[in-house]
Amino acid sequence: MFAEVLDYLLKHIDKYYEAVRIHTYISGAAILISIIIAVPLGILCAKYTVASQPIMNLFNFFRVIPSLAILVLVMPILGTGFLPALVALVVLAIPPILINTYLGMKNIDVSVLESAKGMGMDYKKMLIKIEIPLALPLIITGVRTSAVEVIASATLASYIGAGGLGDFIFTGLGMNDFRILIVGGVSVALLSVIAEMLLFMVQQNITKYQRD
Repeated sequence: MFAEVLDYLLKHIDKYYEAVRIHTYISGAAILISIIIAVPLGILCAKYTVASQPIMNLFNFFRVIPSLAILVLVMPILGTGFLPALVALVVLAIPPILINTYLGMKNIDVSVLESAKGMGMDYKKMLIKIEIPLALPLIITGVRTSAVEVIASATLASYIGAGGLGDFIFTGLGMNDFRILIVGGVSVALLSVIAEMLLFMVQQNITKYQRD
């Protein structure tokens, strides 16, 4: 079986590289956009209790909707292809980052903030130099969770013509060809593991000072 899978992969290597490129690009773009949206929202929710409940409820509602259902909902507005798949993945990726940012900011020891105020720090300096660095471990944990979910769910982008490794998975299922299915499935699993390991290394390096 391994020899057959390898033979198929070598014969379709150009198509495979293109699928990996698209899959990586759409996943990376979704995670980056989610961070840009979710981190400020998480900080806002932590600072203003009035805003936290409606924002959290909204994104928790989106979280329970399956990715495929989100794709179906955005298709009448955005059509097919890259953009609706990106929107669906961003919606999927935001909740873990948002929730972890909120928890990271909320769990900061009050005495630390009071000490910072006593040293004459204003709101902006406290946020940048104290609060965000202390919340980083939880924020990055949320990013790691989102990354794995997004890479796995990006396979569904194939349904609406966005391409990616989902093309191999669904073609393999449709043709009952395990060679194609294994190429797609194993590649998605490897991408998830690589993303998790890279983000873990980033987390270890960024939060090194907190463990010393």
